[in-house]
Amino acid sequence: MTRRPRLEGLLRELTPQVLGALVRRYGQFDRCEDAVQEALLAASVQWPEEGLPENPRGWLITVASRRLADQLRSESARRRREEAMASQDGTKQAVAPAPDADQSADIDDTLTLLVLCCHPGLSQASQVALTLRAVGGLTTAEIARAFLVPESTMAQRISRAKQRIRATGSEFRMPPDAEMATRMTAVLQVLYLVFNEGYTSTSGPDLARADLTWEAIRLARMVFRLLPDDGEVAGLLALMLLTEARRPARTTADGSLVPLAEQDRRRWNSGYIAEGVDLISRTLTSSPLGRYQLQAAIAAIHGEALTAQDTDWPQIVALYELLEHRSPTPMVRLNQAVAVAMASGPAAGLSMLDQADTDHRMVGHHRFDAVRAHLQEMAGDLAAARANYRKAARATTSLPEKRYLEGRAAQLTDPATD
Repeated sequence: MTRRPRLEGLLRELTPQVLGALVRRYGQFDRCEDAVQEALLAASVQWPEEGLPENPRGWLITVASRRLADQLRSESARRRREEAMASQDGTKQAVAPAPDADQSADIDDTLTLLVLCCHPGLSQASQVALTLRAVGGLTTAEIARAFLVPESTMAQRISRAKQRIRATGSEFRMPPDAEMATRMTAVLQVLYLVFNEGYTSTSGPDLARADLTWEAIRLARMVFRLLPDDGEVAGLLALMLLTEARRPARTTADGSLVPLAEQDRRRWNSGYIAEGVDLISRTLTSSPLGRYQLQAAIAAIHGEALTAQDTDWPQIVALYELLEHRSPTPMVRLNQAVAVAMASGPAAGLSMLDQADTDHRMVGHHRFDAVRAHLQEMAGDLAAARANYRKAARATTSLPEKRYLEGRAAQLTDPATD
């Protein structure tokens, strides 16, 4: 069932609060999460017809608690039937009590839920799925559509994740200080992955999925409100805002990709740029540098350039050197090669790519071939550029990227054959 936009926003905002209240009170994360999902469904059906209750959060807690009690009673009855031969005084499953004042206290458990959903015993894919459902309030169908997998597949993934958390005996509390940094790194990485999948979809007919980028920004804002002095949290939110600001100009009316240098910057979201620049400007002077802050600083330079020609590429190169030192990933090296090419010429960028060509993580990746083609085109080696554009087009599973890369190859002509 499709929810109305305002109702959907309210339910997503209340989801972690309601789930946190139940888990804090009763434990059993998996059962509580199922009960909350049923309460959300009930609200999406009843509230449009009956009107918004005076206390939406309390309404959801009450309904979810009743659903939980029903689950436990049903489970207890099933066990009694299966254990009919057991003693009359056998162990009974506890039934959830009615909600009390403690459940309705104004306590925000969002951060605790995020940390629990990003449990180190879960795969990254499971962390993402569970976070979007338990904290983001998305339905299983919505998550499945976002990641282009069957709903049954996503349901199994979420179910296994909840079972895994139950099997580990994880308590609903913040981890010890010694573990907190590692767990928060996982939380931020999950939000970063959600945003990136929304901004540039790995597959499918659309370049981007705004529902995912908006959800990632919403959750990042939530974490920032809880941890306003954490430089990397602020950096991640700034990075998302500065990147999302460019989305309106990234495609034409027919969905075709428009590269950064050719975008109409008047279409960029100036409000997001101003907010992102302000965030990163404040955190750079008050917190130790991290990977998200450095990426946000690079995005801020792009965001403040009135034209592509105004971009301060030497400063971007310097920031990439710092980022490569702290986070030496293949994508960082690729972007660094582009920045070096823009600052010092395509030969310098191609030299960096030659050094990275031995990284097994780069082999067969379409973006490596696309960047090489772009720099070869800049250098005037059109035949090689055309070949690598086509190679990249064959490797990508994103239809807009494939069309763009094939289009670039088609536009290049070899002077020797003219």
